[in-house]
Amino acid sequence: MAAAEAAAAGGGGGGSSSSGKPVMVVGIDDSDHSYYALEWTLQHFFTPGGAQQYHLVVLTAKPPASSVIGIAGVGSAELLPTVEADLKRTVVRVIDKAKKLCAEIEMLHDDPAADDLDLLRRRSAQVADVSYETIEGDARNVICEAVDRHHAEILVVGCHGYSYWKRAVLGSVSDYCTHHAHCTVMIVKRPKHKH
Repeated sequence: MAAAEAAAAGGGGGGSSSSGKPVMVVGIDDSDHSYYALEWTLQHFFTPGGAQQYHLVVLTAKPPASSVIGIAGVGSAELLPTVEADLKRTVVRVIDKAKKLCAEIEMLHDDPAADDLDLLRRRSAQVADVSYETIEGDARNVICEAVDRHHAEILVVGCHGYSYWKRAVLGSVSDYCTHHAHCTVMIVKRPKHKH
């Protein structure tokens, strides 16, 4: 089922990039932190007009419905189809947003004098060598397995900025990947806005 979902989402098979380029995997979920990490990666590694040095694999994990329900008790089996449908809708939303971001790389610049036409020109570039995958399972394992399967050189994940105690209780995908992925791991932390 995982391979079928990956193929349906536009993902490639296993192994190295068919283009011969090194592979960069970006693990995303349906969070602002995750989308920020993808945007940051696109702005810094896939600049408009420049040669694309990496094959980009955008990956999202879909947890099994049973893991979301957990040990809800009597009647939880009746919830499985509803939860499964909701998880599938979420995955489609995540991949659709990733495709949109990859199609329109918005180059942010500090020049306040830049006109709107300049910004539109900069938004017109797109990532040409990209694939999208949806794999069912725990995000930590799914991401590390994708790194191995694609022989990735770089893994990029976002950071929710949890405290030590929240990471200990909830688990941290970025922390797990830092210790278990067999490649360079870049954790992109969204800056805190000062008001």
